[in-house]
Amino acid sequence: MLILSLLLIAGCDRSQHRVMETSELESPKVKLTISAASSLKNVLTEIKSLYQNKYPETEVIYNFASSGSLRRQIDQGARVDIFISAAEDKINALAQEDLLLTATRQNLLHNQIVLITPKNNQPNNIKLDNFRDLTAEEINMIALGEPKSVPVGQYAQEVLTFWGISDQVNGKAVYGKDARQVLNYVATGNVDAGIVYYTDALASDRIKIVAIAPENSHAPVVYHLAVIKDSKHPEAAAEYRPPGTFELGWHRPR
Repeated sequence: MLILSLLLIAGCDRSQHRVMETSELESPKVKLTISAASSLKNVLTEIKSLYQNKYPETEVIYNFASSGSLRRQIDQGARVDIFISAAEDKINALAQEDLLLTATRQNLLHNQIVLITPKNNQPNNIKLDNFRDLTAEEINMIALGEPKSVPVGQYAQEVLTFWGISDQVNGKAVYGKDARQVLNYVATGNVDAGIVYYTDALASDRIKIVAIAPENSHAPVVYHLAVIKDSKHPEAAAEYRPPGTFELGWHRPR
């Protein structure tokens, strides 16, 4: 009986060892949820495969929306590992609430603000060459981001104030919930013009860029990245670096 008991114990040990080995081999991937400004959708989607080829043990899940909406989601307890904001004030608000791993904050990318029109439908045959032309009577509707929650809307207001035309243009405004909705309003010809990020404009072949806002007309458009304090995978999140972004037309912050 003693010998039989020892054999059974040894067999169980070997069986448990095999189960552990199988479990280790089949261990699930680390899943990183990244909440990012909607203007990053194209570039982050394009480089997703590059990142996962480099880090096959990590699965990236994106959540795109306006930076203001994403900030509110995190405030309300959404499960997020990384936040990439198009505006500094949104990430500063989370920092003040002690919701970020402070050491992980970084300035990631730089963008520009541009004026666009539908490519094949010049508004009312008016020659629109610069931001001041938006005050022309023939320009009836202009797509802008909602300035209270959408960073591209905030930057647009700064540009309009710089040119001294904010009152006239805001009276014609059609507000979008994020940069992509603003772009879509213009691309579909539902408005005469719009103000978006340069990289958003590059994402559509149905619009054309008619002017780029001077750098001194608005605050620097810098995307900010930080790991959320409640991340389930803080080490993996802290190592996240989107590869290839600079090759796709982005710039490092000055």
